[in-house]
Amino acid sequence: MSARKIIIDTDPGQDDAVAILLALASPEEIDVLGITAVAGNVPLTLTSKNARIVCELAGKPDTKVYEGCDRPMGRELVTAEHVHGKTGLNGPVLPAPIMKVEDQHAVNFIIDTLRAHDAGTVTLCPLGPLTNIGSAFEKAPDIIEKVQEIVLMGGAYFEVGNITPAAEFNIYVDPQAADIVFKSGAPIVVMPLDVTHKALVTKPRNDAFRNLGTKVGIAVAEMTDFFERFDKEKYGSDGAPLHDPCVTAYLIQPELFSGRRINVEIETQSELTMGMTVADWWSVTGRAPNAIFIGDIDADGFFSLLAERLSRL
Repeated sequence: MSARKIIIDTDPGQDDAVAILLALASPEEIDVLGITAVAGNVPLTLTSKNARIVCELAGKPDTKVYEGCDRPMGRELVTAEHVHGKTGLNGPVLPAPIMKVEDQHAVNFIIDTLRAHDAGTVTLCPLGPLTNIGSAFEKAPDIIEKVQEIVLMGGAYFEVGNITPAAEFNIYVDPQAADIVFKSGAPIVVMPLDVTHKALVTKPRNDAFRNLGTKVGIAVAEMTDFFERFDKEKYGSDGAPLHDPCVTAYLIQPELFSGRRINVEIETQSELTMGMTVADWWSVTGRAPNAIFIGDIDADGFFSLLAERLSRL
């Protein structure tokens, strides 16, 4: 079976970095056509820089990185330096990238790439706010039917919110873009907090990364050492959830995950619940299902996959 062609849309972020590393370490299953940066965890200049830092860390400097939208479609940008640090990749000391950003805007790259490929052959993998994807769909609605699948990290139901009482960060940052994506009709798989909070980097799991003894393994362990301090304090958990690598792990071993096909709507009006993913888990609304909402993960299998693939880099 040929590798799945994907575009990674991202706002790195330590967990985004691990998701990118997992994809770049898995060429048999994943063909990364390009990485598109969006403002989110930190502003666009830093997410673009961080994406290139991660590609060089992986030894994949030929990966194409494109800069996208520097603010949400209809709101001011909200960032998360309180979680990820001022650089977005606090933890390891990594060199500034030598790679250059591609000249083309990320939104145009997404549009042109989908138009250039046969329908159903390119998967979009958003790891941050959905601004680039929503903007592409709004600008070129003809590309929607070309999308094989959208596998995204965002939203929550049972775990409610992590940036407001009702909303998960990625959806909250740009609910207007998320609304466009969820109403698009494209096939969607959602990795919400409900599943990512079960992918905890405990000390033994982080030691496994560090014990790889490689530049990548040590950097990932140092990223998580920094990243987990926030979640341990907030949730009282044994470690930090690795949110975004769930997306790329799903592409490689979907059997690690389980969920159900439901209707998901995005709140865009109420400031009280702005960005809430209204997930009809119990099918009480009668609205047609529009997404597979993942609810559970084989965490041991997930971390075994991560350690094995990262050892390749």
